[in-house]
Formats: sequence, C-alpha cells, structure tokens
Amino acid sequence: MPSTRDIRRRIKSVKNTAQITKAMQMVASSKMRRAQLAALAGRPYAALMNEVLAAVTEGAGDFTHPLMEKREGVKRAVIVISTDKGLCGALNSNLLREAAKFDKNTTVYICAGRKGAQFIARTKRQLAAEFTYKDAPQFAEARAISKFAQDLFLKGEADRVDVLFTRFINTLMQKPESRQLLPIGAIEAVQSGVPSEPESLPPGEMEFLFEPNPGAVLGAMLPHYLNYQVFQFLLEAKASEHSARMVAMKNATDNAKQLIKDLTLEYNKLRQANITKELLEITSAAMAVA
Repeated sequence: MPSTRDIRRRIKSVKNTAQITKAMQMVASSKMRRAQLAALAGRPYAALMNEVLAAVTEGAGDFTHPLMEKREGVKRAVIVISTDKGLCGALNSNLLREAAKFDKNTTVYICAGRKGAQFIARTKRQLAAEFTYKDAPQFAEARAISKFAQDLFLKGEADRVDVLFTRFINTLMQKPESRQLLPIGAIEAVQSGVPSEPESLPPGEMEFLFEPNPGAVLGAMLPHYLNYQVFQFLLEAKASEHSARMVAMKNATDNAKQLIKDLTLEYNKLRQANITKELLEITSAAMAVA
C-alpha cells in the first residue's frame, strides 16, 4: 500500500505533466486557427481552377499531354504527407495504416514529414525521397514535391502517382484520404472526396477565348494545377495536425486533472485512516495506564 509521501510525490508529478500538456494545448490552439484559415482559404481558388480547366478541356479537342498518359503498368509512387512531430493522437497511425495497404513490391514512397519517412524505413519499404515543410507550408515546398513526382512519372519509373494525406473536416474530425495525382484524369475538387461537376453556363451567355489556343493553355496550366493540388494537400494536412494535437493535449490535460482529484481523495482517505489509528493507539495507551 502506498504511503502518503508516495502519493504526494505522484500528485506533484502529475501536476507538472498537466502544466506541460496545457502549454502544448495553448500553442497548438494558436497554430490551429491559422492553419485552418489557410486550408479553408485555398479551397475557393482550387474550385475555380477546376472550373477553368474543365472549360479549357472542353475546347481543347483531342489534346494530349505526357502528364495525361494512361499506362497499364503496376509501378506506383505514393506521396505520404505526415507530420514531423508526434503527440497528435491517432492522426499518423490512421494515415500510415493506409500507407501500409499499398503493395511494397511495386510501390515507391515520397514522404513529406519525418513520421512517414520513419515508418517507411522501419517497414523496409522503398523510399524515393523525403521532403520537409513548415508549419505554414510554402508553395515552393509543394512545387518541389510535385516536380519530383512528375519526373518519376515522365521517366517511366512510376505508372501512377497517388497522394496520401489527412483531409481536414473540422477540429474534432480528420480523415486520411488517397487521391490520384498522375496521370491527370477527371478534374476533382480538392476540398471534398466527391468529384465536383463544373457548372455549365447557359449557351451564348459567356464565351471563353484562349490564346494562342486551348491546347497550349491547358499544357501550361497542368503543371501549375498539380503544384497547387499538392500545396492544398499540405495545407489540409497541417490544419489536421494542429487540430488533432490541440484535442489530444486537451484530453491529456483533462485526464491529468481527473487523476489529481483521484489521488487527492486517496491521499485524504489514507491520512484520515492514519490519524484515526494514532488516536486509537493514544486512547488504548491511556486506558491501559488508568
């Protein structure tokens, strides 16, 4: 049975832990709001880009591009967007569980974030490249990841490129998702798991003119489209990370406070029992003397 000294030491230790988790919760909370706003702000631009690309595609005729080439091969590259740090609940576990479902013999991985790279190395899968990105992802970071994936595809080292990331839904819910990046097929909305159908304008109401021609415009826009898709995935992943960490640290702080209450109650009971025991000993000694 623990002594009162042991319980006091444990209460002090839990209080110190609660202070740390509370501080981490406050830091994650401040970063979370900025990351969420950045992810939400990028969605309208992605939707507008999809509509423009859909309109260009309709007028491009039999336009072909190396990035749209569909192949029968089984070689696949997967961009895994994870976090650099832990303490964010089951976020990385859920994401890496999906990453493990790909065939390790025909899949190479491009990791953004240390947790994903560590998982790939630990499970002895093929790691093609590892990238880092900041708390506020930069477009240049996304462009580097996208360019590497495009090079793999154009060189024939991958017949398909997918992106595995955590989509931000709300503060309490984040969902791991896999999206096809290459070859470019139907233009899909970044913010939802359901392909978006571009709204068609009434005939004669508006006409788009592309110079020099729709094919040239589409060829120039496709690389930028891929770069921005990866950039939006980074924003979604970062918003999910800070949201999950804030919730995890809040739960840890609440659990620590509840544990302190339970330990304090146990301490008081033990202390009361010791006092009662001492009183009984004093009373018995007094009666024996009398």
